[in-house]
Amino acid sequence: MELIERALGEYGTMEIPGSTDNPEILKYFHEIGHDWVEHEETAWCSAYVNWVAKVSGYEYSGALDARSWLKKGSVVLDFKLGDVAIFWRESPDSWRGHVGFPIRRDGDSVWVLGGNQNNMVRITPYPYNRLLGYRRLNKI
Repeated sequence: MELIERALGEYGTMEIPGSTDNPEILKYFHEIGHDWVEHEETAWCSAYVNWVAKVSGYEYSGALDARSWLKKGSVVLDFKLGDVAIFWRESPDSWRGHVGFPIRRDGDSVWVLGGNQNNMVRITPYPYNRLLGYRRLNKI
């Protein structure tokens, strides 16, 4: 449960409008090895999940693309708190995606705790039909 508690501890972290960048968001990039990132406008959903996993002692992808999580952990059909959910964006074949921590399934939606959801860490519904899969991460 430590992983999801750490993820929830970042709830409400948001981008700062204008030319200032939130150091909390830049921390996600820098602490997973992406020191070159200087601005929060860089897509950061995967950076957030990577940071949470790393500081919680779980395997992490280290990559900034959401689909990199499809290669981590074990495939699970039904998620538990602390698992990750990976979604496609644009099309199922696109490289684009989104990753976060699934909280609940509600009809055609999966409610996800994630970063860069309307420019902040929050819980947002994502269409179940865009789900590429759930992964259960291994403790390291």
